[in-house]
Amino acid sequence: MIREIMRLFSFGKYLFRFQKERGRMVYQVIGLGNPGKRYESTRHNIGFMVVEKLASRWKIELKHKSFKALWGKGAIDGKNVLLAQPQTFMNLSGTAVRQLQSFFKTDISNLIVIHDDLDLPFGSIRMKAGGGTAGHKGLLSIESNLGTSGFMRVRLGIGKPVDKFRIEGYVLEPFRKEEHEVLPDVISRAADACAEIVLNGLQKATGKYQTKNMNFLKKEE
Repeated sequence: MIREIMRLFSFGKYLFRFQKERGRMVYQVIGLGNPGKRYESTRHNIGFMVVEKLASRWKIELKHKSFKALWGKGAIDGKNVLLAQPQTFMNLSGTAVRQLQSFFKTDISNLIVIHDDLDLPFGSIRMKAGGGTAGHKGLLSIESNLGTSGFMRVRLGIGKPVDKFRIEGYVLEPFRKEEHEVLPDVISRAADACAEIVLNGLQKATGKYQTKNMNFLKKEE
């Protein structure tokens, strides 16, 4: 009986602390992708990769599994952030984002979504607030669930196949060998861009980290 009371008391303290912290998340950083080993190295999962880099760099453990997401909370140079990877598969990403947003009450304007972009060459980084989805199913799901497009996006170029009918298969394929050689640099730069948004705002991050339509693949000598 005493053990059960102590267990409930401990849980109550945890719940109280958790509820107290829910409104302290200044930014939510969501990386889009698909869960599972099968997809972890694919082009569609570059958003997941950037969130993992941020988590490693700022020592934020992605240890919580709730709200249909894998997530963790911590700080980037003193500013509270929540990092998350929806576990719903790409097409239903908005379900997880809506649940996280509903619980933590982060302002929509401080929501950062990191995603792959077929319309940009591999290695390119573009940032913006609001705008369309260009048919990206993860973004479509988020907009549908939140009822707004007013969140920030960090768009990471993955290029596109010549044959437009191969697009669905293309995004679910691993990066090519030559892309893998520079992928760590792309992910690191994207993580830097996200941290800059949190610390100094979108405009400064754009000026510092946004790239034009450049292809960063190393050229043969």
